[in-house]
Amino acid sequence: MLEKVRDIHLEIDQYDVRSKEQLEQFRLRFISRKGVITELFEGLKSVPAEDRRAVGQELNGLKNRAQERFDQFSQFIDEQHASANSAPPIDLTLPVLPNLTGTRHPLNLVRQRIIQIFERIGFNVADGPEIESDWYNFGALNFPDNHPARDMQDTFFVAKSPNGDPAQDMLLRTHTSNVQIRLMERQKPGTAFKPIRSIMPGRVYRNETISARAHCLFHQVEGLYIDRNVGFKDLKDTLYHFVKEMFEPGTRIRFRPSYFPFTEPSAEIDISCQICGGKGCTICKHSGWVEIAGSGMVDPQVIANCGIDPEEYTGFAFGMGIERITQLKYVVNDLRLYTENDVRFLRQFEGL
Repeated sequence: MLEKVRDIHLEIDQYDVRSKEQLEQFRLRFISRKGVITELFEGLKSVPAEDRRAVGQELNGLKNRAQERFDQFSQFIDEQHASANSAPPIDLTLPVLPNLTGTRHPLNLVRQRIIQIFERIGFNVADGPEIESDWYNFGALNFPDNHPARDMQDTFFVAKSPNGDPAQDMLLRTHTSNVQIRLMERQKPGTAFKPIRSIMPGRVYRNETISARAHCLFHQVEGLYIDRNVGFKDLKDTLYHFVKEMFEPGTRIRFRPSYFPFTEPSAEIDISCQICGGKGCTICKHSGWVEIAGSGMVDPQVIANCGIDPEEYTGFAFGMGIERITQLKYVVNDLRLYTENDVRFLRQFEGL
């Protein structure tokens, strides 16, 4: 027994531990309840009585030595781990890192600028639901049942009416004109009519293939002015003011006759290309002009659909894409950049 104790004592003294795995192996062999030292203590009963005291002292010394070595190894492993995870000393002579601040998204910059321009001439901001019924998105705006915009290729439908009534269909709005209808509906017949002078910025959705020139999600700002004696000249003066404030001095503007179901007469608004200065480029298709908005006098039937007397009240409406305005203002040639969150693109707008 004493010879076996001396052999294990020598093994403990020669044992080398460099990792947590080796430390665990040491513990299992010498210290655990199933280790060799425990087995020796269990074999003490077979030692003759006259030698049992001496062997017991040797075993206690062996157990203490094993625990001492285990504590030394544990301390070594902890110090090694702490050294590996400790931070390098701070060099106080190094220059301070700049305080990098975030930037505002270019679409938000342009959206806020548009709101600012129209608020200064008396327009307030209105909002409405993005999931809308067919009536508010199409029906009340004079879209006939066979209009292409009602086709599934252009519109994201959320729910179709079980009885086939298109007025009950639910969809993602394709323009913010639904807010115009809701605003006009609030003006109850027989009460004092308050003129409507509002703009409606917001997200809209159309089922289009994503490319450099088109996206299935984009942003619009529409405007509506309803009151007595509102004429086409009021529309032109309003949009002339907007172009003057938003773009470079000397920007030209023109109105082209067009067609929209909810306005009559209707016109599309073009401005001289901000990219090439009107000389011709790929953005303006070498024409020198870029379309920025659609507009017109609100159709009397649309006014009547909302419970307002079209014989007494008239109004104009317009709508423009924020992405298009941003493209012209900051020379962005790919609509996908707005939604890809490329930091290299977004950092170009620091300080704006």
